[in-house]
Amino acid sequence: MVTRKDNGSAESPPPFFVRLPHRYTPTPERAEPAPHAPVRLTGRGGIVLTVLATLVAGLLSHATGISAISGVAFTLVCVLAALLVRPAELLSLSVSPPLTYFTGTLLSETLPRLGDDGLVRAVAIAMGGRLADVAPWLFLGTTLLLVIACVRGLPRNIRALNDELNGRPPRKRG
Repeated sequence: MVTRKDNGSAESPPPFFVRLPHRYTPTPERAEPAPHAPVRLTGRGGIVLTVLATLVAGLLSHATGISAISGVAFTLVCVLAALLVRPAELLSLSVSPPLTYFTGTLLSETLPRLGDDGLVRAVAIAMGGRLADVAPWLFLGTTLLLVIACVRGLPRNIRALNDELNGRPPRKRG
């Protein structure tokens, strides 16, 4: 906005990075605490969380010999990710659980075997066994994630994607 001085000349506004003295800046003793917003993840953040949790659980399961650790951890992290991911990004999270489990498990089966002879064969055999052991947990985690995502707004995301792909204007919420 341009302002006029008394002598008629135009004064340009200061740049955005110049702090004006009349703006209120709270001091630490007068500042009110910020309200605690709930923790939210992006879709990619939920996917990374799932892969890392699966990797750590797989390594822990490999160290202890208890294969259920990996499945239980995967199911819990699927529920956690479905609750923490932003509702607008549920679509990318909802299609990823099998792939994230496979990626985390592949890493957790490869890392302990690095440097061994026949690495590829050993990892392939270990992956087959691990996937067979944890299949019920994989289905449970994926199902829980999809149910929670549907409650939190996944159908709305699918409709928005369909509208975008078909060239229709976005629907109004309500």
